[in-house]
Amino acid sequence: MLVKTYCAAVTGLEAITVTIETSMTKGKELRMTGLADTSVKESYDRIKAAIQNNGYRMPIAEITINLSPADMRKEGSGYDLPLAIGILAADNLIDSSMLNDYMMVGEIGLDGKLQPIRGALPIAIRARADKFKGLIVPVQNVREAAVVNQLDVYGMESLVDVITFLNQGKNDSSEEGSDCFTMFQPTRVDTRKEFYEHQSEFDLDYADVRGQESVKRALEVAAAGGHNLIMIGPPGSGKSMMAKRLPSILPPLTLAESLETTQIHSIAGKLSRDTSLISQRPYRSPHHTISQTALVGGGQSPQPGEISLAHNGVLFLDELPEFHRSVLEVMRQPLEDRHITVSRAKYSIDYPASFMFVASMNPCPCGYYGDPTHHCVCTPGQIQRYMNKISGPLLDRIDIHCEIQAVPFAQLSQMQPGEPSANIRQRVIAARKIQEERFKTYKGIHCNAMMSEKMIHEFAEPDNESLDMLRIAMERLKLSARAYSRILKVARTIADLAGAERVQTMHIAEAIGYRNLDRGDWAERGI
Repeated sequence: MLVKTYCAAVTGLEAITVTIETSMTKGKELRMTGLADTSVKESYDRIKAAIQNNGYRMPIAEITINLSPADMRKEGSGYDLPLAIGILAADNLIDSSMLNDYMMVGEIGLDGKLQPIRGALPIAIRARADKFKGLIVPVQNVREAAVVNQLDVYGMESLVDVITFLNQGKNDSSEEGSDCFTMFQPTRVDTRKEFYEHQSEFDLDYADVRGQESVKRALEVAAAGGHNLIMIGPPGSGKSMMAKRLPSILPPLTLAESLETTQIHSIAGKLSRDTSLISQRPYRSPHHTISQTALVGGGQSPQPGEISLAHNGVLFLDELPEFHRSVLEVMRQPLEDRHITVSRAKYSIDYPASFMFVASMNPCPCGYYGDPTHHCVCTPGQIQRYMNKISGPLLDRIDIHCEIQAVPFAQLSQMQPGEPSANIRQRVIAARKIQEERFKTYKGIHCNAMMSEKMIHEFAEPDNESLDMLRIAMERLKLSARAYSRILKVARTIADLAGAERVQTMHIAEAIGYRNLDRGDWAERGI
């Protein structure tokens, strides 16, 4: 007997429907075709144990299984469930009348329990696109997949549950309202309620930060325009503390951004059982020992990297010079293009990577170069080697360079809290609304940091007085053409925060002040 079951393979951010054809004839051999990798071929042993441990018999027959499309490699354990159902249906142990209506995915344990899989959300999107009536997933993935409307999503605990559900057609009492129908109900998720419920709940707040007003101003400008930022200062000055609070002042995610972000985290297996939608902008802070593959994505079984997990949010690299230079250099292209193409011998995948890049660093290996209260013990050669770990082209892609000093005890001992994040966030949202209106006719552009050169000339062209100031700064600091563009983008954001229609001299002056690492005293140290 020949039966067909349906599942999906995740490639990049999309899922492709896979048809599993199971044919059973006389004999005792198993054949599996369709570019199945080792994990898929090993599924037969898991399936055999699960079937027998749940009171069913494994058919003694020649079983031929084909996974179509046959030219696409099949990887992972998510094929266990449709393979098991196909084998049982081919042996007439399951009613096959409902198999064409449902896509199913799930790993099966030896006891028959279903285990969670990665990529349930893109698989659900594919199931709806291909007009399937429903999707069967492990119960741990059900809320994630149920975000997709116009699709019945069933979360199942075990293989036995799936068999019982599919055998409804054999039950004479399987009319609507019977026990057989009420046992299994599709999971419903109120997407908008889930999305808006936790958008403004943050554990960290800038009210906890005393002093550092100039740095908080720089972070506000960065958040308002989506600019990249680096903080330079001694240990204990609050760099990491302020970076962790950056998501609390960023504008809220749109529903489209939330779905896209959730999809990436679903593929990476980063969603918890109770999570249906990511409602806050992601904040990723990888350790400095991270590899290139872990940062940008890829691997033997392709997965999104940290820069894609930070999509629509913040990627924070603490102690930037401690990262391997080769790891930092691979970020140059995604910082410009806002996506990453991972090309290997067997595949080429695009992952989105539109994130705010925030970094921190000490001014020297000991951390106290230029600090008025501590003596620096580093030699000039050590300082130069330390600073040279960050290339000029990478620094050019960072819009705002912010120098930070340790807060004096007098300010730390004050009980009065700083300005709360909610107040700063309101100003950031107001500035972003101005930008959304400005760029409404431009596809894919929604903040000043994304402006092209043509758009800079249209929206951030300085007047003659500002142009003279910018020319002097360019000559004295020996700035690159890219740095020139960055200054104008930041100035446009500062003008938006002030509600100014045109970029003025004061906005240019503040933007130039955010190029600290371009100053002569820093340049002499090796940058």
